[in-house]
Amino acid sequence: MKILMYSVRDDEQPAIKAWAQRNQATVDTFDQDLSLATVERAKGYDGIVIVQHAKIDSDQVYQKLHGFGIKQISLRSAGYDVVDLAVAQANDLIITNVPAYSPRSVAEYALTQTMRLIRNLELFDERTAHHDFRWGGLMAHEVHTLTIGIIGAGRIGGTVARLFHALGAKVIATDPVENPELAEFVTYMDQASLLKTADVVTLHTQLLPTTTHLIGAEQFTQMKPTAFLINASRGPVVDTPALVAALKNKQIAGAAIDVIEDEQEFNNRDLTKTKITNPNVLALQAMPNVILTPHIAFYTNMAVQNMVDISLDDTKSILETGQAQHPVK
Repeated sequence: MKILMYSVRDDEQPAIKAWAQRNQATVDTFDQDLSLATVERAKGYDGIVIVQHAKIDSDQVYQKLHGFGIKQISLRSAGYDVVDLAVAQANDLIITNVPAYSPRSVAEYALTQTMRLIRNLELFDERTAHHDFRWGGLMAHEVHTLTIGIIGAGRIGGTVARLFHALGAKVIATDPVENPELAEFVTYMDQASLLKTADVVTLHTQLLPTTTHLIGAEQFTQMKPTAFLINASRGPVVDTPALVAALKNKQIAGAAIDVIEDEQEFNNRDLTKTKITNPNVLALQAMPNVILTPHIAFYTNMAVQNMVDISLDDTKSILETGQAQHPVK
């Protein structure tokens, strides 16, 4: 069994080597995305695994994979919008993802950034960096006094709910499916009511046509001016120019943004010698009440291990049986 993994980082290599040894398979790695320019590398392999922010750039990629005899593309991520599912199906390619690589990793990120925001730590960092050690105007809130609003109460959102409930916060949520396992500590309501009520709104929804720009100008007007927004889901769930405007107009108090539209331009890249021209990124970086991180909410030892193992397990299963545990439909 020969598998090629695209866009592999150094930190993934130990898990990849361990999996290959356990399964007596050959797993080769490549540090670039799957694209029309790199698809020829897959020739001679039985299966491929990818993770990337940029969409597969041509229908010919799928056609070439089909011609090579490859029957699947396994994503070692939850998001699968980089793949054109219709074109993949037309070329007999099974697509899999890792829907729950570590709900705890993203949930703990949401908790961490909530703590930073309600304690005004990013604002204290700004002050102390300029040798201003005064406290004035930055009195904190305690988490047990807050109402936490979760948009998308699935695996990750449900874990977020449990963490905040354990700390004494009131937890409200909106989701098309109400999970009975969360009933004892989550109050479900519609999105408009949640936005009007929550002190912290944290997003944990998939990226779908119905969730693209789910949070935009209208939704920011519904939020409290004292409320914070956390986005650790997908960048396009939030209308970025509308977010920038809401922050500038003090419609909300601050934000922690781990994912953003057009993030493929800069995430996990060293741009210290490059001039960033993205106006939204520049605007958010300039605001002391914004915490901007480069899509690292998932980035824990457990999550990386699971993303590698589950994606390779699905690849192996498809090669041996034609089926996988985590197909994307």
